[in-house]
Amino acid sequence: MTKMKTYNCGELNLNNIDEEVTLSGWASCIRDLGGIVFIELRDRSGFFQIVADPQVNPDVHRAFEHIRTEYVITVKGGISRRPEETYNEKYPTGQVEMYPSHVEILSKAQALPFVLDDCDVSEDVRLKYRYLDIRREKMLNNLKLRHNIVTAARNYLNSQGFLEVETPILIKTTPEGARDYLVPSRVQEGKFYALPQSPQIFKQLLMVGGIERYYQIAKCFRDEDLRSDRQPEFTQIDLEMSFVEQQDVIEIVEGMLAEGFKAAGVEVQPPFVQMTYKEATERFGSDRPDTRFGLELFDVTDIMEASTFQAFKDVIAAGGTVRAVKIPGIANYSRKDMDDVRNLAISFGAKGLAWVTYMEDGEVKSPVFKFLDENQIAEIQNRADAQKGDIVFFVADKPKIVFDVLGRFRLYFGKKLEMIDGNKHNLLWVVDFPMFEYNEEEDRYVSVHHPFTAPNPEDIDKMESDPANVRSIAYDIVYNGTELGGGSVRIHSPEMQERVFKALGLSEEETRTKFGFMVNAFKYGTPPHAGLAIGLDRFAALLAGAESIRDVIAFPKNSQAKDLMSDAPGEASLQQMRELHLKSTVKPILH
Repeated sequence: MTKMKTYNCGELNLNNIDEEVTLSGWASCIRDLGGIVFIELRDRSGFFQIVADPQVNPDVHRAFEHIRTEYVITVKGGISRRPEETYNEKYPTGQVEMYPSHVEILSKAQALPFVLDDCDVSEDVRLKYRYLDIRREKMLNNLKLRHNIVTAARNYLNSQGFLEVETPILIKTTPEGARDYLVPSRVQEGKFYALPQSPQIFKQLLMVGGIERYYQIAKCFRDEDLRSDRQPEFTQIDLEMSFVEQQDVIEIVEGMLAEGFKAAGVEVQPPFVQMTYKEATERFGSDRPDTRFGLELFDVTDIMEASTFQAFKDVIAAGGTVRAVKIPGIANYSRKDMDDVRNLAISFGAKGLAWVTYMEDGEVKSPVFKFLDENQIAEIQNRADAQKGDIVFFVADKPKIVFDVLGRFRLYFGKKLEMIDGNKHNLLWVVDFPMFEYNEEEDRYVSVHHPFTAPNPEDIDKMESDPANVRSIAYDIVYNGTELGGGSVRIHSPEMQERVFKALGLSEEETRTKFGFMVNAFKYGTPPHAGLAIGLDRFAALLAGAESIRDVIAFPKNSQAKDLMSDAPGEASLQQMRELHLKSTVKPILH
């Protein structure tokens, strides 16, 4: 390897007995047992024990006395077998050790601000000293796993004839969806680049250019409102294919994901389940359903419409729906417990909550029953398959609100009642997404995915007359209730793209300003094409069992989009501001 390393620390075993080797790394742990000093030497590969005995080599022993935790050292000596009673089965190297003939301190270390194997260190401290946090075995293993996932994806896509092509980081701002990060131009006064929210436009242009199969481990940027587990910069495994339909992309992605899971020691078997958006939302209240447990929603709109319950009837008359979910074994909840459940539903967006309780003694209680006849009451129990000890909850509102509330309700009780099997790896595709959704704040329809998504041919005639019921050829891949990524068949016809822009309320001038170069490119022979992007940070975090995507990113920002280590974002000097033709409305801090 090198003069300072003939082996990595974690590679040595009984096969290396009597071999003369050189090792370098960090002094991870130092123990003095009656004058004999033991040091666990650590590098990226693992740990190896070195020993200094004053009776064997007093010079080395004296050198050991000057070594402190996290000093960087190099040692040279022969490999010997440990006494059997001192074997350490925790490490692959636990049967061997070294009594060095030579030791050298390469770098000293001050006392660390936290103990590396302390699990209770606050995240802020870990992020401030991220270069130390990376030395922790768990964090290092997360980064290794991320590397293995990327390697598996690259190898698989290369084997399928894809080309890895880099797309620009400095692009034109197209403010659709999340906010762009803007970069002022020094040489073009008053003009700005944007950092890409995705390579979407450029990867489609690569299809126009004849690349046919493209992928990229792509850096993306979104200036989103602060959320606990979002990053302003993130990475995705991005791909695009020409002369394909939806199923072709799905099959390629399934193969790639299977290799990614294998890199984490998990076997998944394609093909994965496919479920329509309508079925997913109606059964699970979510377009990213966790199918590892039951608690499925069911429809009682027809029952409530025929009842005398005026509150529910008014909702239904206004185009709303009434759905329910059965939660087993909680009929013994106290009045306070039920108040907490009602408040939970309201916090999820419900205007109220109704329920039926099936008591353990066979009694059935519900304030709703006075509005129902015996047949309606029996039908609710039949649809719920309600048993003694269960409670059935009802929510009435617009479909989107009802599904969202009960979907979150379902997840809450699935976790609370420990119904989710952590050993399952359920992957499924959600397909047939709506093309548009109405944005009340903007008073117009917006794209559910993005404006380059192709409409379902069966629904094209509804584009102008009934946009809310146009389906797209879009697909999301979901893993245990988390969206790993999504994609779509793209529009390759300039005429169809123009119709979609009009449906989104974009004028010809807006279209030309934002997307003119792309629309123009489509006039020169564009193949049918489709693609998808997988969120690498999220994928790696799920496979690592990490609580946050920050735990699989080497140098992340915190939940306030700040780098606690480098203190970014920071102030720019007045000279820099002048060169960029900028003025700040924020009063500068005087130092």
